[in-house]
Amino acid sequence: MTDEYKRIMWTQYELFCLKQSNYGPDNISVGTDLKTHADIKLAMQGLWFRMNDKVQRLKQLVVLNKVDLVAESVQDTLSDLSVYGIIGQIVKNKKWGK
Repeated sequence: MTDEYKRIMWTQYELFCLKQSNYGPDNISVGTDLKTHADIKLAMQGLWFRMNDKVQRLKQLVVLNKVDLVAESVQDTLSDLSVYGIIGQIVKNKKWGK
């Protein structure tokens, strides 16, 4: 179990690095320097919306048993949620983009 946890964590790290290469840090910081409470709140609200999208996606796939039409699996959705959770912690720790 712990080996699988580490394997998943490493996969998540690789996904994070690839997506950051595509998006850059401004997609989360919304172009701010994240120095004020308002900037951090804005970033966290953006993460909340992204995570809510993923939770709604998970609901469609798992709870409502909807057919996947866009090739985003339950695994992909869980992975995105996990990465967003870590990004939120980085933002709250004032380390985003540094």
